Amino acid sequence: MARGSAYTRLEQRFHRLSLIDQALGILGWDMAAMMPPGGAASRGEQMATLKALAHEILTATEVKPLLDAAEDEDLDDWARANLHEMRRDWVHAAAVPSRLVEDLSRASSACETVWRKARAASDFAMVAAPLGELLGLTRKIAEIKGQTLGLSPYDALLDQYEPGGTSAAIDVVFDDLSDFLPGFLDQVLARQGPAPERPTGPFPIDRQRELGLRMMAVLGFDFDHGRLDVSQHPFCGGTPDDIRITTRYDENDFIKSLLSVLHETGHALYERGLPPAWRTQPVGRARGMSVHESQSLLMEMQACRSREFFTFAAPLIADVLGTAGQAGWEPETLQALTVRVTPDFIRTDADEVTYPAHVILRYRLEKALIAGDLEVGDIPAAWNEGMVSLLGIRPPDDRRGCLQDLHWYDGAFGYFPTYTLGAMTAAQLFDAAQKAQPDLLLSIGRGDFAPLVGWLRTNVHAKASSLSTDDLLIAATGRPLDSEVFKNHLRRRYLA
Repeated sequence: MARGSAYTRLEQRFHRLSLIDQALGILGWDMAAMMPPGGAASRGEQMATLKALAHEILTATEVKPLLDAAEDEDLDDWARANLHEMRRDWVHAAAVPSRLVEDLSRASSACETVWRKARAASDFAMVAAPLGELLGLTRKIAEIKGQTLGLSPYDALLDQYEPGGTSAAIDVVFDDLSDFLPGFLDQVLARQGPAPERPTGPFPIDRQRELGLRMMAVLGFDFDHGRLDVSQHPFCGGTPDDIRITTRYDENDFIKSLLSVLHETGHALYERGLPPAWRTQPVGRARGMSVHESQSLLMEMQACRSREFFTFAAPLIADVLGTAGQAGWEPETLQALTVRVTPDFIRTDADEVTYPAHVILRYRLEKALIAGDLEVGDIPAAWNEGMVSLLGIRPPDDRRGCLQDLHWYDGAFGYFPTYTLGAMTAAQLFDAAQKAQPDLLLSIGRGDFAPLVGWLRTNVHAKASSLSTDDLLIAATGRPLDSEVFKNHLRRRYLA
C-alpha cells in the first residue's frame, strides 16, 4: 500500500481512535471497580471529553472523501473488510452531532452513579429522573441514526451491538423460544427431583478469590495481560493487552462468584485471541456482542457446567475452600447444583433454562421504552408483571427487579437480546467443536482447555470482524444460527 494512500491515512486515523477507546475502557473499568464515589463528576467529564474528541476525529470533513477514495484502491481481503468496518463506524458517528455525544456520555455517567445508590437502597424512584434524561437523549439519537441508516430507532441502537441484527429477526427467534420454554420448563421441574444439599458457608472471600484465580489459569487466562477485581456488576473491560475482569462475592455462596469468573474469563480469552496485527483497527475488534456473549457462555454454560468439568474441578474447589473430605463436595453434587433449574429473580444467577425469559423480558421492555410506548415511571410495574407472565414469580423489591442490571442506567439500550443470541451461538459453536474434536469433553475432564481454546482461536477469535456474524457462524459450524441446536442441548442436559 502506497504511503499516503487514502486507505493508509484512514488506518492512521483509526489507530488514534482505537487508543482513545482503549483509554476509555480503562477509565470505565476504574469507575466501576476502583474509583472513590467523589470522583464520579470529574470522571464523567473526562470520559465525555474523550468521547467527543473521538467523535470529532471520526467525523472530520476529510473522512468521507478518504473512505470513497479507498474503495478504488487495491486492497487485500482483510484491508477491504477493515474499510467496510471503518465506513460502518463513520456512518454511525456522522449521524449524531458531537454535542449530543457529550450530553449522552455525561448523562450515562451521572445515571450510573445514582443507580449504584438506588440499587443499594432498592429504590427505583431515586434514579427515575436521571434515567428519564438518559432515555430522552437515547431516543433522540436512535431517531437520528434510524433515519440515516434506514432502520427503526430500536434497530439503529441494536446495530451498535449486533451489526446487521434486526428486531424482526430477533422477534421470530424469541417468539419461538417463548413457545418452547414454558412447556420444557414444566418437564424439567417435574423431572429433576429434590435439590441436593447445598454446601454451607461461610466461604471467606480471600479463598473465593484464590479459587477464581486458579480457575482462570486453568481456562488459559494470561495474567501478564489482565487481572481480577470486584464490582457491583461482574464484567470484562479494559483492552486486549490489559484485560480487566470483575466479579462479586457472597460469603454464603461461592458458586455465584465462581460462575461469574468463568463467564468473564470467556470474554477475556476472546479479547486476547483477537489478531495482534489488526488490534488497533476496526476489523480487529470482536464481531458484535452476540459472538462475544457466545464466548463467555460457551465457557460458563457449555464447558464448565458439564459433568466432565466437575470431575476435574470438584477436588480443586474443595482443596482451595478448605472443605476436602466433607460431604456434599462430590463432582456430581456440585454439577447438579450448577444445572439446577429454579425460576429466580436475578438474571446473572439464572439457570440456562430460565435465562432466556429474563432476556426476552428486558428486550421487550427496552423496545417499548425506545418506541415511547413505556415511560420510565412505569418500568417497575411492567417489569414485575413481565416476570409473573414469563416465569410465574414477582420480584419482592426493586433491587431484585428493575434495578438489578447496569445496562439501561449506563445507556446500553439494544444490548440485552445479544445474551440469548449468544447462548444459542455458544451451543452451536460447542457442538461444532465437539464434532471436530471427539475427545473434547475428556480433555475438559482432565482440566485441559487447550483443545477447546485452540479451536475457538482458529474459528472465532482470529477472524475478529473480518466476516459478518452469519458468515462467521457458517464458516465455523456449517450453518447459520439454528435454534434447534440450542433446544437439543437443553434436552440432552435436562431431560436425557
